[in-house]
Amino acid sequence: MRPSGRNLDEMRNVTVEVGFTKHAEGSALIKMGDTHVLCTATIEDRVPPFIKGSGLGWVTAEYGMLPRATNTRMRREAAAGKQGGRTVEIQRLIGRSLRAGVDRSALGERQITVDCDVLQADGGTRCASITGGWIALRLAVNKLMKAGDVVSDPLVDPVAAISCGIYAGQPVLDLDYPEDSEAGVDGNFIMTGSKKLIEVQMSAEGSTYSRDQMNQLMDLAEKGIGELVAVQKAAFA
Repeated sequence: MRPSGRNLDEMRNVTVEVGFTKHAEGSALIKMGDTHVLCTATIEDRVPPFIKGSGLGWVTAEYGMLPRATNTRMRREAAAGKQGGRTVEIQRLIGRSLRAGVDRSALGERQITVDCDVLQADGGTRCASITGGWIALRLAVNKLMKAGDVVSDPLVDPVAAISCGIYAGQPVLDLDYPEDSEAGVDGNFIMTGSKKLIEVQMSAEGSTYSRDQMNQLMDLAEKGIGELVAVQKAAFA
């Protein structure tokens, strides 16, 4: 039995509120169970120096957690004077995941920055950031298209992410914190809406896993991604 009482292949409840903030070109508050992340997208008419003049656009991301997103207060990274290694790793993951669903030529020479701020954490914050980040990105691109600033849609395929792992010897979908903290195997799966893999992060934490177990986790991840893409599409219905 999972701590939450969910079935092995059952996700947490997922909700999305689009247009959550007033000023950003795209924004969405995504809630995956008790993990809540605010994602905002900002359009800028500039690109990093290494692609300037190429005609290609760029999508990047920044990630952070509020001090009381967890059960004890974390010091703000700004107060420490630098970002932690975990933060840097996660925001790079979010950026390259979102870029996998973008035709950068169609986007044109502009940059979209997706900011992911964790308001409340209960496991799977990077997955919620990627899934909600794509929604914010979609809203921002919709504004570019409506204004006629882009000719064809640069978003070629939705991008979503889900965690899976082996908890108490069983493969489970969408780990919350009590499961994540005790899982023998933990994995994050980032895919497109057409089920193409972008990135898989899997590690054994106290126990090893077999090829068959990995395949079971992949099957669970595909199911979860399908449900998340449906939520993303419903957000614009």
